[in-house]
Amino acid sequence: MAIVTASDSGIGSRCAEMLAEQGFDIGITWRSDEEGAQRTARRVEETGQRAETIQLDLADPPEGGKVLQQLIDKLGRIDVLVNNAGANFKADFMDVTWEDWRKTFSVVMRRAINAPISVR
Repeated sequence: MAIVTASDSGIGSRCAEMLAEQGFDIGITWRSDEEGAQRTARRVEETGQRAETIQLDLADPPEGGKVLQQLIDKLGRIDVLVNNAGANFKADFMDVTWEDWRKTFSVVMRRAINAPISVR
């Protein structure tokens, strides 16, 4: 089984599809695009593999860990973790403040650390 964080669109969605094509059941997470996660799940299921979707925000470590454990409980032992979740802001580069950068970096680092710790 593989969990692909932020697999509701883009690189995460395609990673989920490619892993399903290789025979993995897929845990699909999304933060704000449930419809995108459902689309990814349908494409995974078209390969003959199982898909489970769940909302996840890795910025909250205890809750994020519980959510990832729910996927493991539903799909079985985790073999692959694609830690695709990130953070960004929508602004012109020259309008981004140091505080914006600091917050974004902090969120990205927490997410990068929280997912692997949660599934060990």
